[in-house]
Amino acid sequence: MGNIKVTKVKSAINRSKNQKLVLESLGLKKIGQTVEHQDTPNILGMVNKVKHLVSVEETK
Repeated sequence: MGNIKVTKVKSAINRSKNQKLVLESLGLKKIGQTVEHQDTPNILGMVNKVKHLVSVEETK
């Protein structure tokens, strides 16, 4: 399995509570913040829920 870098690019204001909780569980609090995770099905599912708020890059 590889890794992915997830960067928050948009605000969570006026978003559903579920989307806010997903961002928090990914470790994203501020715009521009980047975290690195393994690309497990759980993480990819969470990223898919908030794909309009984040950008994703594959790393090795």
